[in-house]
Amino acid sequence: MGDTSNSKLSQPGSDSNGRTPLAQTPTTSPLTPQPASTRSLKAKPQRRRTWRWAVPALAAVILAGSGGWYAVSRRNPSGPSVAELTVPVETQDLAVRIEASGTVIPISTVNVSPKVSGRLAALYVDQGDRVKAGQILARMDEAALRADLARAKAQLAQAQSEYAEMRAGSRNEEVARARAQVAAAQAQADLSSERVKRYSNLAQEGAVAQDRLDEVLSENRSAIANLQEAQQQLQQLATGSRSEDIDQAAAQVAAARAQVTQAQTQLNETVIRAPFDGIVTQKYATVGAIVTPTTSASNTASATSTSVVALASGLEVRVNVPETDISQVKTGQRVEIVADAYPDQTYEGRVRLIAPEAVVDQNVTSFQVRVGLVTGQTQLRSGMNVDVTFIGESVTNALVVPTVAIVTQRGKTGVLVADAEGKGQFRPVKVGFTQGDETRILQGVKAGERVFIDFPEGNPNAFDQGQGQKQSGQGQGQGQGQSGTERKQ
Repeated sequence: MGDTSNSKLSQPGSDSNGRTPLAQTPTTSPLTPQPASTRSLKAKPQRRRTWRWAVPALAAVILAGSGGWYAVSRRNPSGPSVAELTVPVETQDLAVRIEASGTVIPISTVNVSPKVSGRLAALYVDQGDRVKAGQILARMDEAALRADLARAKAQLAQAQSEYAEMRAGSRNEEVARARAQVAAAQAQADLSSERVKRYSNLAQEGAVAQDRLDEVLSENRSAIANLQEAQQQLQQLATGSRSEDIDQAAAQVAAARAQVTQAQTQLNETVIRAPFDGIVTQKYATVGAIVTPTTSASNTASATSTSVVALASGLEVRVNVPETDISQVKTGQRVEIVADAYPDQTYEGRVRLIAPEAVVDQNVTSFQVRVGLVTGQTQLRSGMNVDVTFIGESVTNALVVPTVAIVTQRGKTGVLVADAEGKGQFRPVKVGFTQGDETRILQGVKAGERVFIDFPEGNPNAFDQGQGQKQSGQGQGQGQGQSGTERKQ
């Protein structure tokens, strides 16, 4: 029915002006079978007159003293007047209020886990605690990681020393020392060569054994090798380090520094901090437990947990708004919130998000709306049930009728307008939203016209029978033919 709100409709006993429809006694229509709870447009049959011997003189006196009573009684002899059965179409200034139910939920929830595996050494928070971003939640055991950091720093110092020596070059003292080593090696090599010559001659004469000659030859080879090594060191000191060697030493320094950074980072990550302001909703690990990095949480605290705590950031209200009402909901719109736990307290919120895609549940189409809390962040808790009211723009001079006046006929929505003869003529209307016990009419009637909200008992001509039969239940019109007129519930 247009943009009528179906979020929380009620069937009150009286309209907004205090009018109470006349009570009806359930009857069975002679045209169409109806259940006992159905209001019938057909009046009860007239009671038989048992006083047929009434004194004609008494009737004459009554007629003489009543003037126009006879004409009125002929028009509606057994029920109230049309004025009592109808109300005028009124104009009112309305504030659009869409009511729905929702649930308090966290804006976002994360499971806080360490980045390195290890034993949980300390836990500083408990379930329900509120924390600030950067606050320390827990600490992991750090002994092994401190040793790794010390080792990495030592390797860095060694690499830096070697690199510095290559960059600085050789000192004069080092060059002189190298030259002296070359001279000594040269003298040893010369002496060894002379001994080889002498022992070779003696060996030819048979004066020394061959084994002794072999030892002298070996000593000579060692002396020559030492001389060559001393000469290379002197040359390197004299010419300085090659650029390739310096670059390699620099790379070793960079690698050692990276190892130190990694070890320091792992040590820092043993301190677990809150990523944002929020509340601790679950505690998964206890001190002494072995905790491993993961994005999924354990169900209970144990010795092999995968997360330490669950942290929720802020609260909001999730509401499913029917598609018939979603056009009245806007981002930033003010919302009133009443929690079942605090029925006497009204909190304020603002529409934060309207889902772009509808959700269909049991053939009911709705849109999910997220409402941010302006007040109530400290009182409300995740999972609480709340009633929300979306406060819309005011509508001036809106045409309204009691909701009970809305009927349907042959699939069309309308009202029964009283004509000059007091009969109800069905007139299609375009309805707007329903608020309380009144419904806004967008098109089809004018202010001041009278519409039926009830019908007299004993008067089957209360409305034009050519328009169809009035029925009160939503299901009645479907089960008893297309000609019925159905009351809006």
